[in-house]
Amino acid sequence: MKDVITAGVDGTPESLSAVLWAAREAQLRQARLRLLHAWVLLAPETRTRPPADRDQNYWPHRMMHDTAAEVRSRFPDLPVEMTLVPKEPLDALREAAQVSDLLVLGAQDLGPVSRYALSELGLKLVPRSDAPTVLVHARHEAAASGRDSAVLVGLSLHDPCASLLDFAFATASRRGTTLRVLHGRHLPSYAYNRGGGVEPAAAREAAADAREELSAALGPWREKYPDLPVDDRVAMESPAPALVHHSADAELLIVGRRHRHRHRLPGPRIGRVVQSVVHRAPCPVAVVPHDMTPSRG
Repeated sequence: MKDVITAGVDGTPESLSAVLWAAREAQLRQARLRLLHAWVLLAPETRTRPPADRDQNYWPHRMMHDTAAEVRSRFPDLPVEMTLVPKEPLDALREAAQVSDLLVLGAQDLGPVSRYALSELGLKLVPRSDAPTVLVHARHEAAASGRDSAVLVGLSLHDPCASLLDFAFATASRRGTTLRVLHGRHLPSYAYNRGGGVEPAAAREAAADAREELSAALGPWREKYPDLPVDDRVAMESPAPALVHHSADAELLIVGRRHRHRHRLPGPRIGRVVQSVVHRAPCPVAVVPHDMTPSRG
C-alpha cells in the first residue's frame, strides 16, 4: 500500500467531482490526496513562488489552490498535496499510477440519455494504468450518509479475479455497505431449440451452473470478510447491459480489465464491457487491472 490517491485536476466541473470523490476515498483509507495537473508547456517550478505578475504558472497555481481549498473546506483533516508536472498528461498520469493506490479522473458528462463519455486521454490511460482507475462525472454527488446503496462488482468467471475481488470486498468493507456481485453470461447454445426459442429447463440448468460457479469463486472472500453483506446475482444476459441495469442504485461500479498483453493488438484496448459501462453507468466506475497484485491482510 502506498497510502496515496492521485486525482487529475484540469479546472472542469467533472475534474472537481473526481477530486471530491477521491478526497472521500482518501479519508476512508486514511491516505494522502495528491492533486496533479500536467501540461507539457508548464514552466519549471522553483523553490520560491514568484510574484503573480511574473508567475508563468499563475493560472495552474490558482486552479490548484482553488481546488485544494474546496477539498479542505469539506475534509479539513485530510493531507493534501499539489503537484504541477511539465509533461504530457498521459505520461504524467501513467507515472502517477505507479506510485498511487488509486487514480481518479473526471469523465465528460453528456446528459441523462447518453450518460457520460470517457475522454480520449481516459481511453488511452485506463488500459495502461498500473493502478485501479476511477472515472467520475460532474453530475455525481457523493452518497449521502445513511443512503441505502451498494458497491457493485461485475465478475467474469473466465478471467483471474483475485485482484478484482480484493479491491471490491475491501472497498465495500470500508464503506460499511453491501457488496453486490453480478455475473452475467449468455445462455449456452444448448438452451435454444431449433426455432430459436429458449428451452426453460435448459435455461434453468445453465443458471444453476452459473450460480454454483459464482458461489465457489466467492467462498474464500466471504470467509475473509465474514461480517460484510454480500448479495450475489447471476444474469443470463450480456454482461454490459446487465451491469448498467444493476448499477442504478450503486454508489460505485467495479469492473476488471484484462491483461495488457493478452491479445496481440496494435495497442492496449479498454475492452468492450469496460467501454460500455464507463459510457453508460450512472455512477462512478472503477477499472481494476486483473494482473494487479492483491493487497496483503
